[in-house]
Amino acid sequence: MAVKRTGQLSWTEALFPGGLKGSSRLDRLTELVRWYRFEKLLGRLRSEGPGRPGYRPLAMFKALLLQSLYGLSDAELEEALVDRLSFRRFVGLGLEDEVPDHTTISRFRSKLIKADVLEKLFAELDKQLETAGVILKRGTMLDATLIETAAPAPKEGERPLDPDARLTSRKGKTGTTYGYKAHVGVDEGSGLIRSVITTPANVNDTVPADQLVRGDERVVWGDAAYHTHAREAALKARGVKPRLARRANKHHPLPPRL
Repeated sequence: MAVKRTGQLSWTEALFPGGLKGSSRLDRLTELVRWYRFEKLLGRLRSEGPGRPGYRPLAMFKALLLQSLYGLSDAELEEALVDRLSFRRFVGLGLEDEVPDHTTISRFRSKLIKADVLEKLFAELDKQLETAGVILKRGTMLDATLIETAAPAPKEGERPLDPDARLTSRKGKTGTTYGYKAHVGVDEGSGLIRSVITTPANVNDTVPADQLVRGDERVVWGDAAYHTHAREAALKARGVKPRLARRANKHHPLPPRL
């Protein structure tokens, strides 16, 4: 497969004193992580054959990492890669390099999911950051982000272009989203993702929640979508404090806010 060469210094970048400066958070990640280990995992992806050069798999994974860190949709990620110098620097794109569009991003993520590689990549990231002492382990915050796919939602009886995506509505908001949902466990304090599970968009937040808990944190935080009495009891039995918001009902009304 032909691959785009990215990250080469252009004459435009030479005009910037000191080069392109990224955010300290992303620069720190770049310095700490041994990216060649990710290239080994990404090497399992099958080539798409000859034709128009594609983007380097590692650059595309870094883009997906940015998406998870900042809670961006595919379209928002494309726009951010165009506008934000720190994002370009982290991914390895020069000022004159073309940015992958939202369709390319969507296809790459689907490829990782189907190859069962995406969760392995984030597990490797967690392992490296834990070894480096960056993961604080004070607590894990459970969250989920809807990721809209570039493929249109199929009409009744129509064959879907993205068969793994599903349609869902956003609670409390108008409209629907066709795509996936990234369920994440975020390290309290550092804000880094320790675990990620990708599902179709219509999967309830609570379903994969237990798999996001690492077992070495002291507290697990989550909104009411994650609360069940069984989960609360299981966390307490492991010596982990459950800080999961509860839904009010007629038997257990919530106390008034002060």
